Amino acid sequence: MGSKNKLKRFRENETFANVIQPTRKEVTEGFSKKGNWNTFFNNNNPIVLELGCGKGEYTIALARKNPKINYIGIDIKGARFWRGAKTALEEKLTNVAFIRTQIELVDLIFAENEVQEIWITFPDPQIKYQRTKHRMTNAEFLKKYHKVLKPEGVVNLKTDSEFMHGYTLGLLHGAGHEVLYAHHDIYKNYHAPEEVTSTQTFYESQYLEVNKPITYIKFKIRY
Repeated sequence: MGSKNKLKRFRENETFANVIQPTRKEVTEGFSKKGNWNTFFNNNNPIVLELGCGKGEYTIALARKNPKINYIGIDIKGARFWRGAKTALEEKLTNVAFIRTQIELVDLIFAENEVQEIWITFPDPQIKYQRTKHRMTNAEFLKKYHKVLKPEGVVNLKTDSEFMHGYTLGLLHGAGHEVLYAHHDIYKNYHAPEEVTSTQTFYESQYLEVNKPITYIKFKIRY
């Protein structure tokens, strides 16, 4: 994407009512929307997050299907989720928002038990050992997710990375978390959950064209 396009999208994001772009200081020193997302959406409907949302394909697709649920996509790259935010406005989807911030701040953006469900779609697997702290299903991230999730809240991980799939399963089983569903090739499992196979991200469709397996795990974090 050219720099001119990026700048144009950044400027447009600033005008979108469904885009929130707080500074790190605003988040770390008491984020005003933490615990008050019901006032942003003007309802008390459940909140579902898509972390590392990219273009926001999952956020938008799920919001279309479930108007009584509020969906929030989070990514540090605003030029990417611009597409999702614009689509939501064009389609008048009032149950969609996007936040430009770092994922590791999620427990400062939402209050305890404020989130119903989390989707992690095609995260960078961070394969090198020294990058372990950046893996979005490592122990520290799970603690943050557990903090903001409701007691029976669930996390969904969908990835093309066999490494990420195996790493996460091993960590979940080793720590005593509850794996509700797991499959190493979701599109070859005829009993796969509909919301997993009916929505595809931009890159996912490319992976499928070359027959790259897509993995999926649904789990609850238990402490």
